Amino acid sequence: MILFENKNIEFRQEYVPEIRKEVIAFANTDGGTVLVGVQKDGSVCGIDNPDEVMLQTANSLKDAIAPDIMPFVEIQAIQSEGKNIVEITVSTGTNRPYYIREKGLKPSGVYVRKGSSSQPMTDEGIREMIIQNTGRSFEACRSLKQDLTFRTLQEEMDRRNIEYGRAQMRTLRLTGEDGLYTNLALLLSDQCEFTTKVALFQGSDKAVFRDRQEFSGSILRQMEEVYRFIDMNNKTKAVFSGLDRTDIRDYPEEAVREAWLNCLTHRDYSFSGSTIINIYDDRMEFVSLGGLVSGLELNSIFLGVSQSRNPNLASVLYRMRLIESYGTGIGKIRRAYAGKKRQPEFETAKGVFRVTLPNDNEGKIAAKGMPDEEKRMILDYAAEKGSVTRKEVEELTQAGTTKAFRLLRELCMDGKLKTEGSGKLRRYVLS
Repeated sequence: MILFENKNIEFRQEYVPEIRKEVIAFANTDGGTVLVGVQKDGSVCGIDNPDEVMLQTANSLKDAIAPDIMPFVEIQAIQSEGKNIVEITVSTGTNRPYYIREKGLKPSGVYVRKGSSSQPMTDEGIREMIIQNTGRSFEACRSLKQDLTFRTLQEEMDRRNIEYGRAQMRTLRLTGEDGLYTNLALLLSDQCEFTTKVALFQGSDKAVFRDRQEFSGSILRQMEEVYRFIDMNNKTKAVFSGLDRTDIRDYPEEAVREAWLNCLTHRDYSFSGSTIINIYDDRMEFVSLGGLVSGLELNSIFLGVSQSRNPNLASVLYRMRLIESYGTGIGKIRRAYAGKKRQPEFETAKGVFRVTLPNDNEGKIAAKGMPDEEKRMILDYAAEKGSVTRKEVEELTQAGTTKAFRLLRELCMDGKLKTEGSGKLRRYVLS
């Protein structure tokens, strides 16, 4: 007799309903055996009624576990040290994840074997197991949440005069063949659990936060709200050539739009983390989870090759006229920067894809002689008032945040100003 529990062995002194958790854990992992009639220290205590225990066990497993686990379970009575015990042998199932029916596909209902114990599986682990064992993409798998509402989706469909109802939900793959909501429905629902985090930094590193927000809800809602936030921080700068004035935004609007849509459309939603957008004085970064689709390289993307990770989501966005066609996003971003000194960067690493857009106005001179004039205005104001803030510089020079920070930084580097305080309390005084 084995004298200790391990990854594949579990002891139970008597039959208890919790045995089903051990059976689920073995079926979801590498298989194993539950021995009823053996104490935790490995000593055999035996059971008086093995036939009754076998019947109880079989009925419990058949009624309480989904999908049907019985083809992978063998229950028999054996003897050890002259005493009766029940041996429940479990093989790795082919329809994983198995779960307690009344709990559903949630951590409280799905278990895996770790060491000598059975532990709840995380939501992310459950999703990954579903994908691995069905061979389907995340968006096509059944959603773990079924109590979904679609107020935002309905509003967007109505605004675009697109017919939307039960039949269309099936056509768009929001429901599967079983009539249940898919993960695509979860993404478009008001209960979408994936978020986008946008951070606004002072300068070109993460030392000082100016603002940060997290956007939630349907990805259609996030799409609008995040773009609006970015657009508010995409400043316009006037460039003069003689008497002619040209207004140039920090970032080409089309490049921002395409980078943001690519983030939402092509990220891997089997990762539970947030989509990240970082805005610095000199650049804007879009960080999407999942990296490139398996089999593709970065050079393939530049050649116009496209393989959508979420084709059903892309199809919905195409029908809503939010995207034009597959594989055009990066091309549009590069064309938006055609002829410019600084170009966008595209980087990929394991599980991550990042697009960096350079600030088109960073370092530009608005008009001949203007920087010195503006700096004199700032110094005069600081001398009169005792100090000056970034917001006051914006009002003085009629400039955006990026330019105001640049002027103050240059004055500090020239030794004309120095900083006092930090964050929102930061002020600039004469050196």
